Amino acid sequence: MRNLRQFMLFVMTVTLVTLTSCSSDDDGGEAGNAASGVMVAKVDGASFQSLEISSSATVANGGQNLIIIASSTDATAFAFTVLGYDGVGTYPLGGGANIFNSASFTQTDVDLNNPQNSTTEIWQAPYDDTMVGEINVAEETDTKIIGTFSFTCKNVGGDQTVKTITEGSFNLNKQVQ
Repeated sequence: MRNLRQFMLFVMTVTLVTLTSCSSDDDGGEAGNAASGVMVAKVDGASFQSLEISSSATVANGGQNLIIIASSTDATAFAFTVLGYDGVGTYPLGGGANIFNSASFTQTDVDLNNPQNSTTEIWQAPYDDTMVGEINVAEETDTKIIGTFSFTCKNVGGDQTVKTITEGSFNLNKQVQ
């Protein structure tokens, strides 16, 4: 009887240690440093900050998709699409044929003398089958989606240049469709 009690105590201790030491793959990481309603990032070292009026996070398709759009006053913008969205967690950009998440950085050069001569360049991620970054959702409430991101993106339809996006964070108003 004493051996059974010691054995049960041992099993319960091992179980408790095992369960409390596990980490979650769904951890969305830190919340970042974006002010409420905006997105911030570094694009090849240059600062980007979106306008609150033109920035949003939309949870669509019964909660299965996340669409983030954020633009600034200098004719630059970010867009993210996460398919298979499941709340707080880390979502890779690239890394195989079965990952459908995407991000893009857009820059428009407006010709005020002749607006029809304006040009738009789009840098996309992923641009091949390798993992080029990730989007981390750290917090989701009824009204906000907060997180961080970093990635590299390529101008696949243009000059093939690559941009590096670092120190990205968002604290966006949430919409549900």
